[in-house]
Amino acid sequence: MTRTVYQLDDAGGALSWRSLYSFIKRLGGDSALAQDLGRPTEWSERLKTNELLADIYDLLQVLNANLVNFATQGKKKSKITPYPRPGREDDKKRIGSGAIPVTDLREWIRRKQGHG
Repeated sequence: MTRTVYQLDDAGGALSWRSLYSFIKRLGGDSALAQDLGRPTEWSERLKTNELLADIYDLLQVLNANLVNFATQGKKKSKITPYPRPGREDDKKRIGSGAIPVTDLREWIRRKQGHG
């Protein structure tokens, strides 16, 4: 956690679990964690612009569907397909089945750090 003064050992103590969760959730797309989780990095640098363009695309899809429905007097329904966005709920993979006990987490961290 190079962007803070805390270490992972501080989790649950000086660093609350809520703060750790908030930190992880807001990591940029160029972080090692985001890359390990498979988050696309092409949106990380121009995220706002890409989100706005995707929203414009979606609005144009809705406008087009409304025009088709109006022109055909509702006889033909136009299907709206939103622009695919990285990190959407339906794209996320679920890892694990529940919370890990703190003692198991600390033991796993110690093993990863090579202390045991």
